[in-house]
Amino acid sequence: MIPAHTHSRLHRRLIDSLYVESMLLADEARGYFDEGGRHDRAGLDSLARVVFSCESMKVTTRLMHVIAWLLTQRAIANGELRVADALDPSRRLGDAPATDEDVISHLPDGARLLIGASIDLHRRVARFDRAQSAPRMLQSPARSMMDRLEMAF
Repeated sequence: MIPAHTHSRLHRRLIDSLYVESMLLADEARGYFDEGGRHDRAGLDSLARVVFSCESMKVTTRLMHVIAWLLTQRAIANGELRVADALDPSRRLGDAPATDEDVISHLPDGARLLIGASIDLHRRVARFDRAQSAPRMLQSPARSMMDRLEMAF
């Protein structure tokens, strides 16, 4: 079994890593959808431009939910928030807006990559969010290790 202080350090490193990833992705998305994607957007028909704008907002929403959840986890790690308080529904990871694969298949590559990255990041963080509220059962050390590996990937 991993000592509590080691598990805490691993958890903190994971949260910090996800936070950096989410902030970099948010900056990349802002740069693309605000500036870099203007040329891509201009080449789309009117319906595709609306889809492009909607998907831009969905990416932003996913990333803001993830960042807020990660900041909550940092507050717990710093002793600023109790674990029980983090389980309040207002502090849980917000739902990700749905994206239709068929619709985004007609968008430029840059947009599709950012949309996919935001979906993937939200799904990974959602696993951690669900694990926080899952009932804790006594289990073998091997099962515990497998569960941690599953959450990491």
